[in-house]
Formats: sequence, C-alpha cells, structure tokens
Amino acid sequence: MARALQGPVWALGTMSGTSLDGVDAAMLLTDGEAIHAFGPSAFRSYSPAERALLRAALGRWPGEAGVAAAAEVVETAHAELLAGLPEAALVGFHGQTLAHEPGGRGTHQAGSGEILAEVLGIPVVWDFRSADVALGGQGAPLAPFYHFACARRADFAAPVVFVNLGGVGNVTWVDPAAATPDAPGALLAFDTGPANAPINDLMEARFGQDHDAGGAVAARGRVDEAILAAVLATPHFRRMPPKSLDRNALAAARAPGAGRGAPGGGPPARAAAAAAVAAGWEHLPAPPAAALVTGGGRRNPTLMAMLARRLPCPVMPVEDAGLDGDMLEAQAFAHLAVRVLRGLPTSVPGTTGVAAAVGGGRIARPDRPRREPH
Repeated sequence: MARALQGPVWALGTMSGTSLDGVDAAMLLTDGEAIHAFGPSAFRSYSPAERALLRAALGRWPGEAGVAAAAEVVETAHAELLAGLPEAALVGFHGQTLAHEPGGRGTHQAGSGEILAEVLGIPVVWDFRSADVALGGQGAPLAPFYHFACARRADFAAPVVFVNLGGVGNVTWVDPAAATPDAPGALLAFDTGPANAPINDLMEARFGQDHDAGGAVAARGRVDEAILAAVLATPHFRRMPPKSLDRNALAAARAPGAGRGAPGGGPPARAAAAAAVAAGWEHLPAPPAAALVTGGGRRNPTLMAMLARRLPCPVMPVEDAGLDGDMLEAQAFAHLAVRVLRGLPTSVPGTTGVAAAVGGGRIARPDRPRREPH
C-alpha cells in the first residue's frame, strides 16, 4: 500500500447524478494533485424500472421504505459497468444521493462501497461527504479540487469558472496561480440552484422521456417570468456561499404551472437554471476569464444561449479546454479517491464551508483482493 503514496495510479471514478439518467465511469491516472493521463470511460443508463425505484426513494434515509431497493439498483448498475472497464488500482464510488440535509440529518448516498469492493476485488473509496458534513460543512460540491487540477491541465493562467449543469447546478471559481487547491483563495464553490433535475422530472411526468433531448421542448415555448421570480426569491439566493442544495429543493422550479406556455415546462426551468448561475456571479472573488460549462446542460443549445446572454464573460463547453464534460464528475471521484488514499484534503472552507480543510471518504478493502494498488 505504501507504493500508492509515491506517484500516480490508475483510479476508476464513478458518478450517479441527481438527474437519475445512469452511471458514468472514467479512468484517470493521477497522484491526487496533477492529472497525468485520461483513460477509457463508459456509461450505463438506468432502465425505466430502475429509475422509478430511485425516484421513489428520493428524500429518504437509511432504513426507510424503498431505500434498500434503491441501493441494490445502484450497486448492481455500478458492478455491471465497472466489470467491463480495465482493472484499476482503486475505485472512487460516489453512490446515488437520495437525501442531503447539512445542518440537519446529514447526507445520504445509496450504495455500499464495501459490497462493491468485494464484487470487484479492489479497494473502493466511498462515503465522500459525511466527514465534511459532520464537521459543519455543506458536503457539496466536491468536484472543485479536481476543477483546480483541470484548470492547471488546460494551462489557464487567469481565474476561470467551471459551471456544472447536472441535476443541481454549481459553480467553481478557480485561481490556477495558487500553489495548491487548499491554499487560501484558490477556490470558491457553491450550488447555484436547479438545473437538469426539474426539466427531467417534467419530461418524465408529461412525456415519459428522461430528458429534453437537444433542448427541443425548451426552444418551443416562452419563459414565465412569475415562476422565474418565485424561484429567485427563495432564501437560497440571498445566502452567502459556500452553500448547497438537495435535489428536491426549490420546488417552484417544478411547480405544475412551470409548464405554462410550453409542453413540459422547459423554458421556465431552463431560464431558472441560467438565472441561478448568473445570480451567483456577484459572489466571485474576481472576474473570470471564461465560464467552462460541464454536465448535461451544456448540450442544450437553449440553455447555453441563455447563459451566454446573462454572464459577463465568454461561455464555452469544457471540451473547448480539452476536457470531457460527460465524464468530468466521474473523473473527479477518481481524483478524490487518490487524495483520500494519500491523506490529502478533499474540501476546504471555500468549497463547502467546513471549518478547516478536511479529507473525506472511507476506504473499503476486499477480503480477497485481486492485487494491491501500485
């Protein structure tokens, strides 16, 4: 195990996001600080039946109805997907967030790293958020340390912002000139508001589809300004960062009236996602040179156009910086897994509001490992 501390290792990261579309997995060669190489990646979609089980368990905690079934879906999907990828030194397993209540009941990601470690026969780093929440942090977002490595990899000299439009939107302001991601002032990150989750919910309810492909629904209608104002009037937008949101927060974005003016409610929810990102701009420490958009939202031309109109800097998909917007979060958990293995911090006050730098994550080791990390 000591050899794992001496240089880069191939890690396999996973992400099952709040949009409930499926599981991303990506390999990354990293020492937990720099990105040395990108490896293969894969995606495994959830079936309609699996998605229904996960959706039914949203907002629930361990031991409550439906949670065990949801965990089994998550574990099975991950095991099937990861078995088809090259063997790695370790896995960074995020699990499926069912409930997130920092300052309250905590945070709950369904799926057991211990079960996955036994199935795969390699160490699995999991439960990334609990330690941060236990020490007063928001437990989210966790990708900023990887965003710092990405900004360095892309050779940015000036500050940039990563805009992640997954189920919930979040931004990371990065100063790549800082010595390390945990240096004072290197990072500021926070959840902005609803992104793909309300659109996906509406598309599922009204069309039986899991997303608005290409933004077709959003492009057909108009924005209901009353609903947009109701979303932006919620207390979340008045709080100073860092701050985070549960998937089911800001229910006004999913209200029945959100469909007014277009089937499926696309325009108001897309406008709310863009407006939420723009509302967070006032909190940034310095104007960024560019906004790099990742997550499924970057594939929606309507949403990207809305962002370009609202943000005072160039807006581009992360692919323009040589990165993979589909796999960035999965890669992030590969990167974080290696940081956990090396005892490095995974969150700081500027990313989650935790009192001091903290390293999250637990390491599950199989009883009969295939091999030790190298």
